Amino acid sequence: MQVHIDALGAEGHGLARLPDGGTLFVPGALPGEAVRVLPTGGGQALLEEIITPSPDRVDPVCALFGRCGGCSVQYMSLPLSLRWKVDIVTRALQAAGYADVPVMTPWQALPRTRRRVDLAFRRVDQGIALGLHRRRGDVVDMTECHVLEPALFALLAPLRQMLHSLPAVRRGGDLQINMLDSGPDLLLATDGPPGNDDRRILAHFAGEQRIPRISYRPPASHDVPETVAQTATVWHEFSGVRTAPPPGAFLQPSRSGEDAIRQAVLHSLPAKRIKGDIIELYAGCGTLSFALATRGRVMAHEGDEAAFNCLRQACGGTRVQAFHRDLNRQPVMANVLAKAGAVVLDPPHAGAGAQLAQITDGKPLHVIYVSCNPTALRRDAAALRQAGYRLERLTVIDQFLWSTEVESVCLFTRPPPPRRR
Repeated sequence: MQVHIDALGAEGHGLARLPDGGTLFVPGALPGEAVRVLPTGGGQALLEEIITPSPDRVDPVCALFGRCGGCSVQYMSLPLSLRWKVDIVTRALQAAGYADVPVMTPWQALPRTRRRVDLAFRRVDQGIALGLHRRRGDVVDMTECHVLEPALFALLAPLRQMLHSLPAVRRGGDLQINMLDSGPDLLLATDGPPGNDDRRILAHFAGEQRIPRISYRPPASHDVPETVAQTATVWHEFSGVRTAPPPGAFLQPSRSGEDAIRQAVLHSLPAKRIKGDIIELYAGCGTLSFALATRGRVMAHEGDEAAFNCLRQACGGTRVQAFHRDLNRQPVMANVLAKAGAVVLDPPHAGAGAQLAQITDGKPLHVIYVSCNPTALRRDAAALRQAGYRLERLTVIDQFLWSTEVESVCLFTRPPPPRRR
């Protein structure tokens, strides 16, 4: 059947509205296109032919597109991708009850600026395949990438040779790389235990490639990673403060994206002197903490022990005080939040959970919410609206090019209580 694509769905699939009132989702189709499709049931259809292409349709820049499990919408121009992501976040907030969404100028990363990646590797006939998983399939060897920093991508070729020589790699494993200010930081997991030969090979590789640290993650996820090779001090700066991130530490995907989030948060703080402490929830290693400290005293809370230790050790001489606290089991209470000059939270993908109930009970005047999940944002924003909060500001940030992922920074405020005579 032939249909007209009217919009994009949350997964980037073209949406066609049918004469009978139904809808079809067509992966690979763009708004404004006339396409011929094959319905497959459940409101889904396969794209068979593009009759009238959209002016926003472009040729994928990567030869691996369609096989590699990374980029999913490289046929979509980047300007359209940014408009679509702004629309996703805007509609989530409208569904939460905010009819008027004040959107600031959105921000989008440049290609080849991503500084962290989680890869898989498998032994193959010719050596090692290192890359991302094929959609619902095996590892696709990353012979090309238009997302990663060039220095990070250049490391993949020698990594293949090294992994091929490791006795601990029987069938395969996983590898996380963070490009810290001190250099590449590797966290390795294999399907065999590392022995003396593995440690010797890893130490030689670290020295040869100028990698400050290589760590090994045991099969049990709760075990602390072991440093198997270290050639130099591991460090990374947040807002001019040097920290020592643990293996596998969370970093924003790009340096410029981290700065965009930081600036959006700082611009959301009260313009005048902040009355009360800034309470930061889910602080991590200090991505925002030390920037917030330029505006007031910061009470930073983090549940992950390794990240907390990193933050605590860097707090000396700053206006940041770190607290180790599982915010899902032991949230900061409403009576403490009520006295805050501002509450800043960057919750995990699932949202703020039990902590949000304490925020809505405490009713601090300013809540700055950093979101990586529009679905969780919609749920949490609805609770804030029911508690009397207004949405004052929205900044959409696209750090994940050619994907469905989107981040945002929202400022929620509530009117101050009336003054007594």
